[in-house]
Amino acid sequence: MSHDLTLAQKAAWHLARTLMAPVVLFQVDDEFGVLPADELDGADVEILFEYDPYSGGRSVH
Repeated sequence: MSHDLTLAQKAAWHLARTLMAPVVLFQVDDEFGVLPADELDGADVEILFEYDPYSGGRSVH
């Protein structure tokens, strides 16, 4: 988890390119986190961005 959005975005893109799988950047309270998209089943988080290693990142909102 990170308090810096820019750092979290860079980590998300790096993770997506490393795993070659979609990754989401989410927010819980005032912290940002990154997880592979398929691991967020039913989690109560606010998804901000989705990073796809093949098509880049996009805002969910």
